[in-house]
Amino acid sequence: MQKYIFLIMVIIGLFYLAACSGGDKANNHSAASNGEAQAIVFGTGGTSGTYYPIGGALKPVFEESEFVINVTVESTGASVANVQNMQNGLNQMSIIMSDVGFDAIEGTGQFDGNSVDVQALAGMYQNVVQIVATTDSGIENVEDLEGKRVGVGKVGSGVEQSAQKVLEVLGLSYDNLSKVTHTGYADSVQEMKNGNLDAAFFTSGIPNSNITDLMQQNDVVFVEIKADIANTLMEKYPFYKSFTIPANDETMYNLAEEVTTVGIQNLIAVSPDLNEDIVYDLTKRYYDYLGSEEISIHALKYLERDQIATDLVVPLHPGAKKFYQEQGLVD
Repeated sequence: MQKYIFLIMVIIGLFYLAACSGGDKANNHSAASNGEAQAIVFGTGGTSGTYYPIGGALKPVFEESEFVINVTVESTGASVANVQNMQNGLNQMSIIMSDVGFDAIEGTGQFDGNSVDVQALAGMYQNVVQIVATTDSGIENVEDLEGKRVGVGKVGSGVEQSAQKVLEVLGLSYDNLSKVTHTGYADSVQEMKNGNLDAAFFTSGIPNSNITDLMQQNDVVFVEIKADIANTLMEKYPFYKSFTIPANDETMYNLAEEVTTVGIQNLIAVSPDLNEDIVYDLTKRYYDYLGSEEISIHALKYLERDQIATDLVVPLHPGAKKFYQEQGLVD
């Protein structure tokens, strides 16, 4: 008889624990709804790109926040998809390129007629426009691309958009090139190795491993986008920023001379619906992380953290702006 009584008490105890657990989950959900705590879906990019590992590196940083229940790092189609996912409430945070954010706000480009409210938590590294030519091609200046065989990136990619804008400023189009290939980085490099291309555009972080591979067995020229062309690009397309690839830096191709070009800054964007306190705390944690010795991603190691809130083409979220104002980084 005592065994039965004991068994009944155990069962009642298990039901009690389950009820308490369910209550905790309900409380967490309620807190998230009130902005006290939030489950974050962090949209990045493809698993083979740079965005995805950055999301993985920042996940534990953001999960230390008392305002965050957990962070789910989501592999996506990158910038355009990330903006659309935030608009639809699927992502609360994303990594995007500035040009995509600019188009989304202006309702232009791939967002023609569909303006999206995009807000920034912080700036990140630049995707640098790198034009690489074989030495045998005779290309020394960007104007020398005329009449040459050039890889411009996949159709509709950020690489192709950069290539088209550079050619546009030069007064050129694809018709002025002897051959145009819509190839990705690896295929462009292979075509250059085989002697089928004279040059190719690469819009990425530095170093680009495909360019490094090309340089191991081939003599190449980094074609500069100099001041007059760069200034025209930046005036017409404000998401461009000047960038200099330094000389004698083993982490950046170890070039004999520095190379002047332009880049497009990447951003951490957040949903305008996120609570101000949450974004303030996440911004602080990102800022502190950049000043620590914990950075594992190469692209983030060279960020000047006091510059991550300046000259952005996307407005800051009020929570992020409040933090940067306290640091004296923005007005």
